[in-house]
Amino acid sequence: MTWTLLLILALIIFLLRYFFLEPAVPVRLPAVIRQALGYSAPCLLTAICAPIVLLEKGQFKGVWDNPYLWGTLLCIVLALKIRNTLIIVLLTLAGFYLLNYLFN
Repeated sequence: MTWTLLLILALIIFLLRYFFLEPAVPVRLPAVIRQALGYSAPCLLTAICAPIVLLEKGQFKGVWDNPYLWGTLLCIVLALKIRNTLIIVLLTLAGFYLLNYLFN
């Protein structure tokens, strides 16, 4: 069910973004709506990732011993400082695995 839901959500987001943002499609939306559609992917990603980072079996994981939360914060800090996506992904993965090893 989860994979099916994720695939359906991804398809809906792709179709909405393609249909309304592709220059070859003759539909023209106001600039404010086009800008709002630009936020659909980050919003969907946040909705998917937040329960993974913050919950475990329906309960709040906590703050101090949660490697997912600290890995997320590390990724945010790196993204603010470094503008290279590949380097951010590699550093975040290394940092997360180090945090996971230290906390477990």
